[in-house]
Amino acid sequence: MSAATALFNRRLSAPTTARHEHVTAIVEREAIALLDYFLRRVESHEDAADLLGETLLVVWRRERSLPGDPVDARMWMFGIARKVLLTQRRTIRRRRALSDRLAFELASLPEPVDATMHDDLRQLLRTHLDEIDREIVRLVYWEGFSLVEVATVMSMRPSTVRSRHRRAHEKLRNALSH
Repeated sequence: MSAATALFNRRLSAPTTARHEHVTAIVEREAIALLDYFLRRVESHEDAADLLGETLLVVWRRERSLPGDPVDARMWMFGIARKVLLTQRRTIRRRRALSDRLAFELASLPEPVDATMHDDLRQLLRTHLDEIDREIVRLVYWEGFSLVEVATVMSMRPSTVRSRHRRAHEKLRNALSH
């Protein structure tokens, strides 16, 4: 390696190492405080840990923006934590609204086919077919897809789906005849 290349590499790596050390020091100093921040605002320890992880991910992605002053760096990190928390709350609200809307829509649908029949069919499929063949049968008979459409959904060749469907059909016919 030439002297010029070595000097260039040292110039590139030195600030990065110093910056990483600075971020590491700030993160180590503030991680517990950030975790406490989340624990006081969310329902569970798991949610707080997830939020802390997300916050630290943003901090590391944006390490070049981390202020050099420790007080400013702390405020910057708590600003990120607040945005992560607000994003999580918006996501939860949207998910609940979607769930409520779906529940309302489902309530207006006609009653499903006898659940006992579905349980018997599921048991028959489970005991006689492997997972891929079960999914092919379910997509064809319960979801109404053609074999070519099933091949697309499952990212398989149509000929493979056709042969697997035929074998599954035979296995089920034999199981029902016994």
